[in-house]
Amino acid sequence: MPYQSMLRPGAFEARNIIVTGGGSGIGRCTAHELASLGATVWLVGRKEEKLKQVAGEIAQDGGAARYRVCDIRDENAVREMVASVYAEAKVVHGLVNNAGGQFPAPLSLISQKGFETVVRTNLVGGFLVAREVFVQGMNENGGSIVNITADFHNGMPMMGHSGAARAGMENFTKTAALEWAQCGVRVNAVAPGWIMTSGLDTYDPSMQQTILGLRHAIPLQRLGREAEVSSVICFLLSDAAAFVSGVNVRIDGAASLANAMFKMEPHTKSKPYQPFHREIVPKVLSEKP
Repeated sequence: MPYQSMLRPGAFEARNIIVTGGGSGIGRCTAHELASLGATVWLVGRKEEKLKQVAGEIAQDGGAARYRVCDIRDENAVREMVASVYAEAKVVHGLVNNAGGQFPAPLSLISQKGFETVVRTNLVGGFLVAREVFVQGMNENGGSIVNITADFHNGMPMMGHSGAARAGMENFTKTAALEWAQCGVRVNAVAPGWIMTSGLDTYDPSMQQTILGLRHAIPLQRLGREAEVSSVICFLLSDAAAFVSGVNVRIDGAASLANAMFKMEPHTKSKPYQPFHREIVPKVLSEKP
């Protein structure tokens, strides 16, 4: 069974959309959904093996995907990567600025190198890709960009470097939405909370124990699914969002609104949206959240 998107079949027919970090997690899921809706997806990441595998999955499902190996922290590499996509695709209609990464640590133990590395990946790299996609074609042809931030709104304890970078990405989103609107370019963002992605398996054992109890701190009492983020990204890229620009949509099960004055009762009322036929459940989640 192919991807069962809520958007109409062919919604992205004949459109070229770049997805950074497309080799795993939310990027992989989003690439699958976009391809199922007719887009030619251009996967970007540092590891060719992962990109090649996802491109193969999409081809098996009847979709179209290409890939480019690129470290988005390298300005020249980004410029060359985007130029190579334009050379083949001619027009880029959308960009999903998904690539990122971080590691858990208290601020007092994060080195300058560690802090700067995360900021370069989660903020500078996203800026570079968006800038090049804009100056190399979207400034003439228009388009839509969706950036990825995070649930940083009340601070991000143990992830202060990522929180600072993601907050910067939200502000970049707003600035770009203003500056690039005259060229027909819309720029939005999504802020995922705790989502069931393969990235959860990369944390150390102590953090994984914390992950197992996260659902109790979320009003919807479960973790989100990759497809529940992808569906919002695809909407923001679509024509249905033609008058939406400069927003950062929270996809966190209302976790950012949790308040000590209101006791959350355990429940199982929230049912996940799961149209992704190739979903990979993280190993750390031994039972369904």
